[in-house]
Amino acid sequence: MKAKVSVTAQRLLNLYRQEHVIFGGWAAVNEVFINEATPDVIKELRELPTGKMLVRHIENLRSGKTPMDSIERDLLPYGGLMTESVAPISLTPTEWEELEAGINSFIPDEESLEKLQSLDVIKKFGDEWLVAIRAALAERPDLLEKWSVIAKTYRAYYLWKVASDMINQPLSERARAQLQADMPEYETYLPMFGNAGTELLEKLRSFITTIKPIDTDNAPDAPTTI
Repeated sequence: MKAKVSVTAQRLLNLYRQEHVIFGGWAAVNEVFINEATPDVIKELRELPTGKMLVRHIENLRSGKTPMDSIERDLLPYGGLMTESVAPISLTPTEWEELEAGINSFIPDEESLEKLQSLDVIKKFGDEWLVAIRAALAERPDLLEKWSVIAKTYRAYYLWKVASDMINQPLSERARAQLQADMPEYETYLPMFGNAGTELLEKLRSFITTIKPIDTDNAPDAPTTI
């Protein structure tokens, strides 16, 4: 029971720290906080770095002090620096044209994802492209739903690579705890790859208990489509 509480607490803390790269923002993660922050999880959070801030935020949500799509300024992770770093984002008319064409032609597969990432309007933001473009699309809500598909596709292929690399390496106790905390995300995205994703997910679950590399010759290649 203690292990499960610790994993849940760490996962909620990860969501709190990474809200700026999660599609749906505070509206999405706040719902998770409300649903999963049991008294035992709250107690565990109080012992974790920055966990007390998250506890205060959850208490504000439950009391109604903070709306479900928001957070108090003084409780923002990293002092709000991550939020400030991506807003506002302005694009030129040419960049908007390139971006809109890329979004509208996107299909959820690896080739289309690579093509999108090769666009100049995407490359200009470097590793922060997902966050930056989402911020820019605040001006174009008609494209946000399509961008959600792109974000999910990118995350799915990223997690596939991480999982594939992981099963061929010895797993430290710290890495095992992190894998446990991140498992809900793997359970969300890997099934998007069908049977191949489900098989990889089962290997990860086994990996948590064995703490040894899975007996496999090579990491599996990601399916070409989702």
